Amino acid sequence: MYFLPEDLDNYVVAHSEQEPQLLEQLTRETYQKVLQPIMLSGPYQGRVLSMISKLIRPKSILELGTFTGYATLCLAEGLQDEGELHTIDINEELTDFQRKYFDKSNFGNQIIQHTGSALDIIPKLDRTFDLIFIDADKPNYSNYFHLIIDKLNKGGVILSDNVLWHGKVVEPLDDKDKSTKAVLDYNTLLKNDKRIETVLLPIRDGLTISRKI
Repeated sequence: MYFLPEDLDNYVVAHSEQEPQLLEQLTRETYQKVLQPIMLSGPYQGRVLSMISKLIRPKSILELGTFTGYATLCLAEGLQDEGELHTIDINEELTDFQRKYFDKSNFGNQIIQHTGSALDIIPKLDRTFDLIFIDADKPNYSNYFHLIIDKLNKGGVILSDNVLWHGKVVEPLDDKDKSTKAVLDYNTLLKNDKRIETVLLPIRDGLTISRKI
């Protein structure tokens, strides 16, 4: 989703960092072999995720929604040398695809995959995190928040993707559209929860940065 005029968006991308070659390869293979390749974060947003992670320098990252591992590798670029990234995805068919690219990167031994429902897996993770990226099924965004907020370290950051949801957040709501309703509720939750401070950025389909106070 692009909210800027095409020529201005092209300028923004042209004056930002380029994606690593490995991520170009991952993108090509995703489009060749995987359904719904549009779910990839993409090169510009990927560089945004990488920059945020590098600024935070997290020792521990949690990602909800791995897909083919593009955002995972972007976030891993900011990990401390002894850091870990735990990533959760419900689609077991993509596990080997993800691992192939993780192991081609410099972060393979730092990335831990979890396959199954994040609602079941998160409570079993006996650790806290400096950075959490939420990019999974939209109807559960608020549920994920309630599960992860106590696992987020003070000063830690939650990144939430697709929070503008193709612009539907400002359109009349269809009562049958559960995903849009869930995103609206989630955005309100982030705005009102006193444990965090939040800024919503109009990057691609919307990216919220929430910092735990």
